[in-house]
Amino acid sequence: MNCVHLDDFLAGWIGGASSVIVGHPLDTVKVAGFFKGLSFPLASITVYNSVVFGFFNNTQRVISKFRHGDEKQSCGMLDMTLASMLTGLMSVGLGAPVDLVKIRLQMQTLPCLAENLNIAGTTRNGNGNIAVRSVSLQGQPTYRGPIHCISSILQTEGIQGLYRGAGAMVLRDVPGYTLYFIPYALFRRWLSPEGRSSPHPCSVWVSGGLAGSISWVTATPADVVKSRLQADALHTRKYRGIVHCIVQSYKTEGIHVFFRGASVNAIRGFPMSATMFLGYELSLQFFRGL
Repeated sequence: MNCVHLDDFLAGWIGGASSVIVGHPLDTVKVAGFFKGLSFPLASITVYNSVVFGFFNNTQRVISKFRHGDEKQSCGMLDMTLASMLTGLMSVGLGAPVDLVKIRLQMQTLPCLAENLNIAGTTRNGNGNIAVRSVSLQGQPTYRGPIHCISSILQTEGIQGLYRGAGAMVLRDVPGYTLYFIPYALFRRWLSPEGRSSPHPCSVWVSGGLAGSISWVTATPADVVKSRLQADALHTRKYRGIVHCIVQSYKTEGIHVFFRGASVNAIRGFPMSATMFLGYELSLQFFRGL
């Protein structure tokens, strides 16, 4: 009988907490000041990463058990790809509401942008340079906190409101997690000296950082669409869905809009993912050594 390995979930929780502290200032470059709204990401993303890493590794064991009759059998690339895709699909169920609430809370602290709101926090002026027009927000914030945000969305938009942008998130996370776990496994294998029973922390850190940069850069177009759909209802509804958002964004801003923020994602992805994987691997070694 298969059993769930809880140490993967615990290690994912610790790695997630470490990565939030490292990555949150870079994440909020797009929408707010450093460490604004840190409490919600710290509480939610640690749980999210715990579930993601726990699900991914336990899914690999289930696949190995089903295909090879032994859950301890190492997964090949095909099995790992399947586990990564299933993890990406599963993550949307938990991650879509978390992302939505985070974006809504951060957007209400964001200076209003000239004419067109975009999640990268920039607009283009006539000279092609980045320009942001700050305008003071009048009155009280729309949401008083995460719980009030969730309650308000449920009252005004229903349960489907919490999953606005989930379709784009599937397009982001299914290939995104494949290009997260697979490069990490490959880089770790290439960078680890032969004969070591466990990877060196430096190998883990570099492999995780490179994997994070690759994953986030390639996921940028879908992330732009997801974020615009999720931020849309905070002000005025502009997009009817994924296709409409893509078409309208392309018509008004060109193809480059889908890669806006890619450099920030690459920079943010390296230290955040490096810390995530290092925290995860070290914690896992600790728990399994007890």
